[in-house]
Formats: sequence, C-alpha cells, structure tokens
Amino acid sequence: MRTKTAHPRISVVVLTHNRAGELLTTLERLLALPENPPIIVADNGSTDNTAALVEARYPSVRVVECDGNLGAAGRNHAVACVETDYVAFCDDDTWWEPGSLERAVQLLDAWPRVGVLNARVAVGADNTTDPTCTLMRASPLGRVGLPGPSLIGYMAGACVFRTALFREVGGYEPRLFIGGEETLVSLDLLASGHAIAYCEQLTLQHRPSPVRNSALRRRMLARNAAWVAWLRLPLGEALGATLRALDVFAREGTLVRDGIELLGGLAWCTRQRRVVPQSILAMRDRVRAAERNLDASATTTVSGKFDAPT
Repeated sequence: MRTKTAHPRISVVVLTHNRAGELLTTLERLLALPENPPIIVADNGSTDNTAALVEARYPSVRVVECDGNLGAAGRNHAVACVETDYVAFCDDDTWWEPGSLERAVQLLDAWPRVGVLNARVAVGADNTTDPTCTLMRASPLGRVGLPGPSLIGYMAGACVFRTALFREVGGYEPRLFIGGEETLVSLDLLASGHAIAYCEQLTLQHRPSPVRNSALRRRMLARNAAWVAWLRLPLGEALGATLRALDVFAREGTLVRDGIELLGGLAWCTRQRRVVPQSILAMRDRVRAAERNLDASATTTVSGKFDAPT
C-alpha cells in the first residue's frame, strides 16, 4: 500500500483544550482528506491525556504542547512549525471538507492581495450555514478584484492564511486569550493593504461541542473589545467600549475583579496604540449599517457563534 505524499503547499493547525474525544474524531476526518495536508495540533495545556492519545493513534500528526492554556495564542506555537505557504485553521469540533484546501491554494495563488480566506461553516448534521457566514456572504463591501465578498473580519477557526503574513502580524495577542481575538489581526491586515475574503467554495463542518462557558466568553469579549479599541480605534470609541465592558461586568457580578483587569491593561494598550486609517473605519461602518438593516443576529467578528476550545 502506497503512503500518500503530504501536500507541499498547505498545512492544517487544530486548536484543542481538554476535548480529546472530539479531537480524535476531527483528526480522523482530516487525515482522510485527499489533499493529505500536514496536521499540527496546538494542545493548550490539556489535562485529559490529549497528546499521548493523539501520538498513539495518529503518529503522523504533530502535537505542539503549549505551556498552559494560551487561548487563541496557542495557534501561534503551532504555526511556528508550519513549513508550507498556507495554513488552514480549525478547532477540535470542526474539520475541512474534501477539496476545500486544494481550492484555497488555487485561490491564494491567483489572488496575491488576499491575505485570508474565510470558509462557509456548515453547522450540524443538516449543514445549516452559520449565521455569521450568511452575513459575510451579504457583505456590502463588494468583491471587485477578489475571489469573494470583501470582509472586515474573519473566523479564527474557519480560515486559511498566508503563513508568512500570519507571522508578520504576530499571530494572536496572548493577552486577549479567547473572544474577538480576530479583530486586532483583521485591523492590522487591512491596514497593511491586504484583503480578507469570504469564499463559499471552502467548507468547514462544525459539530458544536457542549463544553462551553458562555458567561466567561461574554466577559472576555467585552474586555477584549475595549482593549482592541484602545489599541487601534479613535479615542471616543475606546472610551465607549470601556464603559460598555464595565456595564457587562456589573451585570455579571464581576465588576471589581474584571474591571481591575481591564483598567490594568490600558497602560499596555496605550503603549501599543496605532489608530487604523479612516478608510478602514469607513469599511467597518458600512458593514455595521448593512447588518443593522438585515436585523442581524451575529457579527462579522464572531461574537460567540463559533467558539474556540477554552
């Protein structure tokens, strides 16, 4: 029996934390892909024997064991091991459909301005399109010069990056952990002249894990929105995001603890502050207006509709 040759152009990075059973199912599906991509697991400090189970069952899969749960930044450690031009991301409860990765390579080869492709996410056995993807498909920014609708954000667990570009922007900021971590990367990508595009030709299957902490995620989303605003947005928006975050903390009963953490991070934010060009803010405002008109129930930066393993 001949061994399949690994795809020379694209790898897959899978983020996981204490969901070994789901991860093994996902890896089985990824290993069956006709593209045969190199697969790297970013194990965020799991305590359920994840690394040993993967190494025993799927020795061709590389496991990068992070020093604790790093949230989205765990992906950075896995990308450091990627040796291909492009890298596709998924989580332990998602997997790429056959042919999607090959198509991603073709599109990124053909469209050099595109830095990130966001896939269609099919949720559950009935393949319902994720609401965020529905909004992406209807983006008011058009698709001139792009392989699909232009976006201001993407889904961290359902995208394909140019590997060099991911490294150039520094990957995910460790301080943000999980929750809206894509926003900072998106703003920096757009500011550098790269485009983000939605592509229906790429499909990611998602079987949502029941292991979630919605209250924690709401608080992290609020905190991160404030920090990102201080990092990249005008002063008025930063102040508004801070007040909204404090309101969330108050409603969750964590005002003192989370408020101290939020305010304590502002010194770091102001040191790293670099406001994006007005043209990018205008793009964002057009998207927000269109979403309001659609009475949208999700956002292009994925506010809780598509959770990474925490």
